[in-house]
Amino acid sequence: MATKIRLQRHGKKGRPFYHVVVADSRAPRDGKFIERIGSYNPNTNPATIVLDFEKALDWMNKGAQPTDTARAILSYKGVLYKKHLQGGVKKGAFDEAAAEAKFTAWTDAQEARISGKKDGLAQSQADAKKAALAAEAKKKEEKAAAVAAKNAPVAEEPAAEETEAPASEETEG
Repeated sequence: MATKIRLQRHGKKGRPFYHVVVADSRAPRDGKFIERIGSYNPNTNPATIVLDFEKALDWMNKGAQPTDTARAILSYKGVLYKKHLQGGVKKGAFDEAAAEAKFTAWTDAQEARISGKKDGLAQSQADAKKAALAAEAKKKEEKAAAVAAKNAPVAEEPAAEETEAPASEETEG
């Protein structure tokens, strides 16, 4: 039986949520599956991926073929890299300890990249909020100035009369 690791769609229209499942390749997309190994929510930023690493690695070693999107998810979580390192150990390229050290270094780098993205998103969101508050404060000041100008006593008329009076004297002389 040919097995596939693929996504099973759930959620409302326009708000997808996926289960990562191992299924017979002949089964329909949302139909019968062998085992559920995780979930994927693309609605969040960054996307939320929950994956049972050991089960996914076990199925990959048994020969399950991931679809393109499932392959990207497995690669993101490190399942494919771990399988690659295990293949190197079997061939004798390096020992188990070296493989584990490489995988740990890769995992740390991946976590740093993810946390950097989350921090960047939080910072940009905070900057956008500050900019919105500054724009709102400026608009409020402009409205207050307009209201103050409208409600100010009319002091411009006497000044206008004084400037007109000398002009009338010059025409007489």
